[in-house]
Amino acid sequence: MSVLSLQFAPGLPWLLIALLAALATVSLAVALWRGLSGWALRAVAALVLLAALCGPSLQQEERDPLTDILLVLEDDSPSQSLSDRPAQNRLAREDVLAQIAARPSLDAVWRRLSEFGPEGEVEGTRMMTALKKAMAELPANRLAGVVLITDGVVHDLQNAPGLPVPVHAMISGRVSDWDRRVSVTEAPAFAILGEQIELRLKIETLGNTPSGLPPAFLSVSHDGTPLADIPVTDGADMVMSLTLEHAGRNLIHVTLPVEEGELTGRNNEVVIELNGVRDRLQVLLISGTPHPGTRTWRNLLKSDSAVDLVHFTILRPPEKQDGVPVSELSLIAFPTQELFIDKIDEFDLIIFDRYQLRGILPGGYLASVRDYVKRGGAVLIAAGPSLASADSIARTGLADILPATPTGRLFEEPYKPVVTDDGQRHPVTRALSQHAPDGGWGPWMRHVEVVPMRGHVILSAEDDAPLLMVDRSDEGRVALLASDHAWLWARGHQGGGPQLELLRRLAHWLMREPELEEEALSAVATDEGLLIRRNTMLTELPEVTVTAPGGARIPVFLSQGAPGVFEAQFTTEATGLFHVEQGELSTVVVRGAATSVEFSNPLARGDLLKPVLAASRGAALRIEDGLPSLRSVRAGQPASGRGWLGYTPREAYVTTAIHLRPLAPPWAMLFLAAFALVFAWLWEGRRGAARWGEPAN
Repeated sequence: MSVLSLQFAPGLPWLLIALLAALATVSLAVALWRGLSGWALRAVAALVLLAALCGPSLQQEERDPLTDILLVLEDDSPSQSLSDRPAQNRLAREDVLAQIAARPSLDAVWRRLSEFGPEGEVEGTRMMTALKKAMAELPANRLAGVVLITDGVVHDLQNAPGLPVPVHAMISGRVSDWDRRVSVTEAPAFAILGEQIELRLKIETLGNTPSGLPPAFLSVSHDGTPLADIPVTDGADMVMSLTLEHAGRNLIHVTLPVEEGELTGRNNEVVIELNGVRDRLQVLLISGTPHPGTRTWRNLLKSDSAVDLVHFTILRPPEKQDGVPVSELSLIAFPTQELFIDKIDEFDLIIFDRYQLRGILPGGYLASVRDYVKRGGAVLIAAGPSLASADSIARTGLADILPATPTGRLFEEPYKPVVTDDGQRHPVTRALSQHAPDGGWGPWMRHVEVVPMRGHVILSAEDDAPLLMVDRSDEGRVALLASDHAWLWARGHQGGGPQLELLRRLAHWLMREPELEEEALSAVATDEGLLIRRNTMLTELPEVTVTAPGGARIPVFLSQGAPGVFEAQFTTEATGLFHVEQGELSTVVVRGAATSVEFSNPLARGDLLKPVLAASRGAALRIEDGLPSLRSVRAGQPASGRGWLGYTPREAYVTTAIHLRPLAPPWAMLFLAAFALVFAWLWEGRRGAARWGEPAN
């Protein structure tokens, strides 16, 4: 194809040519004012000279036309995997590409959303961002239109680019789709243990809800323990009351059963993470024979402002005869009935420090302590010599919950406590040696010989004699320290030892701190995926099963990193709610959001894209209504109609050759200008055409 155009190559600067044109105009004006008859010929001469100075040329271009480009951007985000959307997408893509292939002047560029990758930690379908990137890779002068194959679930409309060509959307999904979702409308970040809190949930049914749905119930579990189901009220806030029983991380898992025909179940569950805190720690310290360790216990417990300590101590046993009148021994009677019967369940921990039977506490009170443990209480027994005597606490109702039985032998010789094999794996004594002073732990001087009956021995004396034992009794927990010399560590005797760290861990284990559970499965989200951790007293473990948000079940093998601690890094880029199971233990963890924005409302819709499409005269058509045809339309004309989508040809080309030819030879233009000037002079000299041929005076 050849195209002619007029080009100029001035021999002088344009400003100088403009000044000459102005001078010629003034000269012509003077000629007119004086009435010179040759002004027209002078004007012709001026125009010819100015034209010659402009260097006019005829340019002939040889152009090869370029094909137009139609960009087809396909949404392959997770929501496009629902129902039969993949089949609809494939059908629409193949039809559009086939129509483009049938048009010689039109080329197709097909891209997938996933090719452009996510931006940082941003979630959702970033369709407009991908469109910008795809357009940046194409020549703007050839882009004739854009077709988006999507379900309309787009989350970055604010990034929509401005386009001079039509943008259309082919919407997958069906009008009959429906879905249910559960969301948390209100939940506290923390809760005080033992106090009731309220969580507010909302159940919504979206889309074309079928009739005759059966009543639904929310399944709720707290740290894997099922709670009572809650009947569903659609569209209304639902209040769930809950009382936390242990401090630290509490996971509330709420699940809405997936009904048949529901679009997805990935928005049918949420996880609420609450931090349980203790308002006040109630500790009952029962001291028997006074000794230096009593002050150590009091200093330890009173140093924490969050601890409410009730100290029951026997300062004067009944058998002591010193002649002091009974009326002067006490100002008030100690409330034993209230402490050991009426309000015993209010205590978080009961400590027996060198207690022995002296007839002060009746057997019924100690039996009440035993029942308190079986109901979920915690007891720590720091035994003195009395444990091996006839007045031993092991001869009371507490014997049913003790992890060991005394033999009656008492050893009084120096020894250093040793962490046993079980102690290396138990969270109470695991890595306790790291807190040892230089030169190792200091010695203790006394311990009672006991025979373990149940539980775990985590500290031992000489010859592997049990020293510290822990056990679970029904719902409660018990610890037995077969020595009353732990206070030597606190005094720094021969270097001392980690008495504070040991007793702190022991007390927190007794009160069910999740970080100190010896049998626990946990998982936390990381940048790479999930870090799965299992605390156990076992030496070998089966594999862990991870259920991904999409429903895939992946086995994961754990490796032992430290005694009693097995870990594994599960690598994934998926976000959502993960279930982790191993035998009877299970937990849930949220990476990103439990219900990603992608599935918060997965119904296919075209209304979100309408503002973007309308700006370019585009349209959104559902694939289920039929596949549209493509039409060529002029710029500014309607670009869509019933059953068709339009694109605007850009008529782009590439220039293959350019030929320049002067409009006239320079000598011809100079001759023409000279002839006009000479003829004007002759004309004026003869005073006009009427006097042409007359002799001059």
